[in-house]
Amino acid sequence: MQQDILINWSPQETRVAVVENGAVQELHVERTLERGLVGNVYLGKVARVLPGMQSAFIDIGLERSAFLHVADLWQRPLEGESLPAHRNGGAQRPIEKQVFEGQTLMVQVIKDPIGTKGARLSTQISVAGRMLVFLPQDEHIGVSQKIAAGLRDALRERVQQLARAAAPEGKTGGYILRTNAEDASDAELAEDIAYLRKTWTRIREAATRLPPASLLHEDLRLLQRVLRDLVGEGTQSIRIDSREQFDTLMAFGKEFMPAAAARLSHYRGERPIFDLFNVDDEIAKALGRRVDLKSGGYLVVDQTEALTTVDVNTGGFIGTRNFDETVFKTNLEAAQAIARQLRLRNLGGIIVVDFIDMSLPEHQQAVLAEFRKQLARDRVKTQVGGFSHLGLVEMTRKRTRESLAQLLCEPCEQCQGSGRVRTARTVAYDVLREILREARQFNPREFRVVAAPAVIDMLIDEEGQHLAGLSDFIGKPISLQAESAVGPDQYDIVLL
Repeated sequence: MQQDILINWSPQETRVAVVENGAVQELHVERTLERGLVGNVYLGKVARVLPGMQSAFIDIGLERSAFLHVADLWQRPLEGESLPAHRNGGAQRPIEKQVFEGQTLMVQVIKDPIGTKGARLSTQISVAGRMLVFLPQDEHIGVSQKIAAGLRDALRERVQQLARAAAPEGKTGGYILRTNAEDASDAELAEDIAYLRKTWTRIREAATRLPPASLLHEDLRLLQRVLRDLVGEGTQSIRIDSREQFDTLMAFGKEFMPAAAARLSHYRGERPIFDLFNVDDEIAKALGRRVDLKSGGYLVVDQTEALTTVDVNTGGFIGTRNFDETVFKTNLEAAQAIARQLRLRNLGGIIVVDFIDMSLPEHQQAVLAEFRKQLARDRVKTQVGGFSHLGLVEMTRKRTRESLAQLLCEPCEQCQGSGRVRTARTVAYDVLREILREARQFNPREFRVVAAPAVIDMLIDEEGQHLAGLSDFIGKPISLQAESAVGPDQYDIVLL
């Protein structure tokens, strides 16, 4: 899979597009004033312990307190316990016996604040490098599942030896080998270990001199994470449209990721860099509900706070052979498009896909296999179940940051995010009922209705007779005033 990475930089925003075989697959956006928090390490202060929820709220200096669940609380085994040091086992002690209000804890953000929810924390700290992830409280050596099975044991042994050499005092810490470590030399691995241990030393030192609710360590900016996290074997070019940031990124890459830096270039073209692959058009499409398929079918993507639903429709695709074949081909194409949309929109949490019903079991299995194959290219962890008895496919995709829509959009002021507003007739009837209600409580000289032009037109034209009848019934004149600034289902009754 040939991959190109395009970086569009401005002082207020960094945008990164990952393009595979000419199609945009991923979009990453970081705004200077709204940087994500995942990976940041804080010295937190326990604000409140909730035994009933086995959770605690931690003050880390943000607007909302962050959330720590007992499952994310790293604990040392007590004397006589057999808890593994690197995992929380079944003998997890209650949170009220491990933390108390006012206690200071070193914590790391594992999930950004989303909507009304505060950041989620863990007390098991991890520091990510180019090839390794350092787990200072651990002694376990893990290996990415994407590394060939035959190489894992040898890599694990090499890292173990290098870690011992770097920590002669005996406290080596734990490591997870990332995919980039598969072809790394001992010198490169040792360099990464030295960088990670130095970073951890700085974090510990900061924790001894800074007050609670202080930031101890900030994860890399998006520009640097491009080289660390997004570059793979198939990456053939990384282009950035800022000369200043190119120089900065090149210096960073040469020091920590020379192989990735070798693919970096400064884009000097007159056309905006995102125009090369129509990235801005893809962003606009990724914010819409409907996704058209080449065959004529289409997807409808609806994102809610609890889950995301994807509905597959044949649309204008009528096929060439029979109905079963038409449905099968549409679902196969949809499986590819859905996997791409999940990456493009950065959708996470529970996702339910409603493929078009297929009568043949072999068609179901082929569509499911294609869907899993496409999802295997996703760098974010996914889990997919089979078809349920209702014909739905349920899956999860790990959610650590806001989706593209949550990042770039906000709820509509008119509909408050529901996607619908009441009709002009519905609002007109509400107005008539409200006038009657207020006439029973107050005795003004006149009632004046201020509403959207469509509602006023409805009251004058189609509901004029009812309005006149109401005026006669209450014995008061009713005047109408159209205001274009008023929302379509908003109104005000003014007592004069």
